[in-house]
Amino acid sequence: MSEQTENPLRDAIAEAIDQNDVILFMKGSPEQPACGFSARTVAALQATGAPFAAVDVLPDPRIRQELSAISNWPTIPQLFVDGELVGGADIVTEMYETGELAEVLGVEPPAEAPAQAPAPEAPAGAPPLQIENRLA
Repeated sequence: MSEQTENPLRDAIAEAIDQNDVILFMKGSPEQPACGFSARTVAALQATGAPFAAVDVLPDPRIRQELSAISNWPTIPQLFVDGELVGGADIVTEMYETGELAEVLGVEPPAEAPAQAPAPEAPAGAPPLQIENRLA
């Protein structure tokens, strides 16, 4: 079987990464994370106050496959800032705790940053982005 030269799903993922300063590919939505790792990452992002886009990878397993092919990162969630992969839940949590996440996001760190990343809470904001799979 030969590899296709065009991949609309991969192109849509790459476009979403390029068009959003901060984008999180996660399981579920910021309002309803579907795993603890995604919930922890969302909580850290929300605690910084920086706006971010989110994509739920669960509706189509091919989104996760194509994302991992683009990023060379096997796990979800995946946070991208300015088109570059920052990392997954453990890296984002550690960056939050050291203040590096706020720096990367270009926001002021919380006045009293807790020793640990915050627990997930009810977020406000736009619904997650949807990447439509147009592959037949």
